[in-house]
Amino acid sequence: MRLVRPTLLAAVTAALAAVVALVGIPAQAAAGPYTALGDSYSSGVGTRNYYPDSGSCYRSPQAYPVLVAQRLGAPLTFAACSGARVPDVLNQLGSLNASTAYVTVSVGGNDAGFADVITQCAKPWPWTCTNEINNANSFIRNTLPGLLDNLYTQIHNRAPNARVAVVGYPRLFNGEECNALARISPGEQASLNQTADLLATTTSARAGAHGFGFVDVRSVFTGHAVCDDAEWINGLSNPILESYHPKAVGHSSGYAPAVQSRLSSLAVHQQAPQRSL
Repeated sequence: MRLVRPTLLAAVTAALAAVVALVGIPAQAAAGPYTALGDSYSSGVGTRNYYPDSGSCYRSPQAYPVLVAQRLGAPLTFAACSGARVPDVLNQLGSLNASTAYVTVSVGGNDAGFADVITQCAKPWPWTCTNEINNANSFIRNTLPGLLDNLYTQIHNRAPNARVAVVGYPRLFNGEECNALARISPGEQASLNQTADLLATTTSARAGAHGFGFVDVRSVFTGHAVCDDAEWINGLSNPILESYHPKAVGHSSGYAPAVQSRLSSLAVHQQAPQRSL
């Protein structure tokens, strides 16, 4: 018996190892392909550091898609481009296919003319931007939803197996005036933040209607707006391109953690039924 027990133990151990290999914790698989779509808030304008070959798209190695891809271990197709509107993002979909695992997309601000609105608001008295803000709000309510519906449908059709996160925009202002060359009044700042809220709720609703996740970064950037002590967003800057866009810290500490968390939660949610079989 003294000889049989070790032999029996070895046999049982080998059998258990075989069972674990078949039905236990699987080896960690490499993450599937990730495509980052969108405008300057995805390309990384504001970080002041761009890939030389990205031209006027201003894609940055410090932008959140690059950081998220590194953290996921996913190969990245970085298609986002500064200035993109919904029609431009429709032209960024070439890499999407049934093997695409992750998609992020930010768009809508340029379609609503947000940069032009801020430019008008920054002019000194007696210029105002009330009409421009009202026009942007009207566009967001009445026209943008249809544009987003078409875009999101195209994304789903091309990448039906992807976890898709629609990425929102922060509120830019905290009510302070700290830049003498851009005199955006506290009242105008509040109105611009309300437009950002409208854009967030509109985009989130359309994302949800298509089964996509929404990354709401408004709370993430609270306390880090233009003029805050820990400022994550550029105010009026030189060159002007950098103005009112997240700094590198806004991508690394703001966007990247929020986007990665949302993509991970989408993956867990969609894989859960498979584990119950």
